[in-house]
Amino acid sequence: MPEKARSSTSGTTARTLLAFDFGLQRIGVAVGEAELGTAHPLPGVAARTQSGRLTAIERLVNQWQPSLLVVGRPLGEDGAPHEMTRRAERFARQLGGRFQLPVELVDERYSSAEVESRMRAAYGKRKTADLARGKTLDSHAAQIILEQYFGGKESA
Repeated sequence: MPEKARSSTSGTTARTLLAFDFGLQRIGVAVGEAELGTAHPLPGVAARTQSGRLTAIERLVNQWQPSLLVVGRPLGEDGAPHEMTRRAERFARQLGGRFQLPVELVDERYSSAEVESRMRAAYGKRKTADLARGKTLDSHAAQIILEQYFGGKESA
């Protein structure tokens, strides 16, 4: 079984996390380091079949050796669960079962709006539309989900 944490040069343990923004067409992916509280988008997963998506995720798990997986939990504006909530929760259970890693769910309300706001501020409206067509926004949403996870852990 692979080691879940790596020692850094300072002697502390570095915990790598992978985050997912679940979608029916694409799954956004981000990687982060818990001790630094940083997250970065990775290329998303766009396989057509469930087995193809899980195979792509398995490659990411093998590459990054995360100690924890984080999945965005979509909720309605009022906090009520809906069909996509149930699908994302099922996806999270599948990940935990397949990879034998702990999985945390994070309320992802407004993550897409936050991505678009950040992109508009950084690149302008036209470039943001180009990025949306290029399917990169999903992984930026996964980055925000992971940042929200880190922020929630600091206040916990």
